[in-house]
Formats: sequence, structure tokens, C-alpha cells
Amino acid sequence: MPEIQPWRNPRPAPHLQEIQDRLRPPRVPAGLRAWWPALLWAGVIFSMSTDTFSSEHTAWLFEPVLRWMIPSLTADQFETVHRVIRKCAHFTEYFVFCLLLYRGIRGDRKGWRWTWGVAALSCAAGYSVLDEIHQALVASRTASAYDSLLDSIGAFAAFGALWMWFRWRRSAREAEVTASKSSSA
Repeated sequence: MPEIQPWRNPRPAPHLQEIQDRLRPPRVPAGLRAWWPALLWAGVIFSMSTDTFSSEHTAWLFEPVLRWMIPSLTADQFETVHRVIRKCAHFTEYFVFCLLLYRGIRGDRKGWRWTWGVAALSCAAGYSVLDEIHQALVASRTASAYDSLLDSIGAFAAFGALWMWFRWRRSAREAEVTASKSSSA
């Protein structure tokens, strides 16, 4: 009979799988997993509507870069280029926002649905109106219906890009199926 050793733990060491099961992080709900990029981007858009990103505060960043790239740049030309950059930012941030909203609305489902696209477009356009209202409340910013329209145009461009992307994928998949059927016949 083996000698009892009181200093030894009688319970056997756990197996690796048992440890991994205990340490596995909790699963993120599917809804949150689909929506977190859109929510984060909405926060980015909100922060860009603050005083920090007003025209007066972004000029100091762009001016040295543009003057380095184009040394003969006049003050009027800089104002024009600065304005174009800022308007392109409006378009781009809502283009991305609409894509992320579509991802959130679609969730784990596959493919394209018009209702998902229209819902993403509507949410992006509505958020652009709220964004302009927020800018009206910031002292160094001004609200502009034209900016909201530009934001909505960016979201609409994303809507169109999504529709074309899913249509192209569907036609490519159908062509692949047709090719495999003809080769097997």
C-alpha cells in the first residue's frame, strides 16, 4: 500500500481543455458584433462636429502640408483646397457610415435586401441632419443644409456601391454555377 503523503494534493491536475473552457471569454452577442463598427463611426462623426475640427482649427494642419507640396500656393488657393478637402471629408465619412450601417442591419444574414439598404441610407441621412443640428449648437461651427445634403449624397453613393457589389457577386456566382453545369453535362 502506498504511503500517504499529506503535503500532496489528492486531486489530479486539470487537463488543458478543462482550463481552456474555464478561461474562454464570454461570447459577444451577434447584434453587438454587427453594430459596434457603426456605433464607433457615429462617435467619430460626432467628434468631428466639435470645435476641435472646425475650419479654423484644421487649417493649421493642412496649410504646412499643402505649402510643402505646392510652394507657390496663394492664400485664396489654399482656402479653396481646404474647403474641397473638408467637403470630401463630409462625403467620405457618410459613405463609410452607410456601409457600416448596412453591415449592422444585415447582421449574420447574407446577401442584399432593398429594405436593409434603404434603412441604412435613411439612418445615415437622419444622422446627418442631427449632426448639423449639433454643429449649430457649437460656437465655432455653423449648420448647413448643403453639408447635410452632401452627407446624404455620400450615403446614397454607398447605397449604390453596395447594390452594384451584391449584384456583381450574384451574377458571378450564377455564371460559376452555369459553367459547372455545362462542364458536367
